[in-house]
Amino acid sequence: MKYMKQHTGSVIVCLFEILVGILLLVNPVGFTAGIITAGGILLIVVGIASIISYARLDPVAGAASQSLVKGLVALCAGLFCAFKAEWFIITFPVLTLVYGVVILISGLAKVQWTVDILRLKMGKWFLPAISAALSIICAFIIFANPLATTVWLWVFTGVALIVEAIFDIVSMVFLGREMV
Repeated sequence: MKYMKQHTGSVIVCLFEILVGILLLVNPVGFTAGIITAGGILLIVVGIASIISYARLDPVAGAASQSLVKGLVALCAGLFCAFKAEWFIITFPVLTLVYGVVILISGLAKVQWTVDILRLKMGKWFLPAISAALSIICAFIIFANPLATTVWLWVFTGVALIVEAIFDIVSMVFLGREMV
């Protein structure tokens, strides 16, 4: 139980990945557009807050803070995201490649997790090894882009998130029992 308490953040991330995966399977375009729009609104709020912060500073502190330019950049980015979310959806194949890089890095981190477990002479090392293999395979599938349409990329991404998160949770549960 102590092991699981120490890794609560990891479990929450896995549960979040499962939720995102399910939402991507249910309505990929709508979910993504909603996330992008919400991010845009957040950027707008941050931009306005930064501009107001700049206006309240004395001229020397304001010049040093660069709050005005930061606020204007956040505001412009936020407006673009809020009103042009479809641009991101159109460029999804490029964004998928970025996701593939993230999945590959995650898989390589899981390789270290597997090796660490082996070096610590713990059992059940194969669980994170399977998760690492799945992550790396998913990344290379994304890089190869055999999926003909963007919709299939969304479905693949959703399934990959769910499967990886489940394997990570199972690994943490079984390894947590061993460490007690």
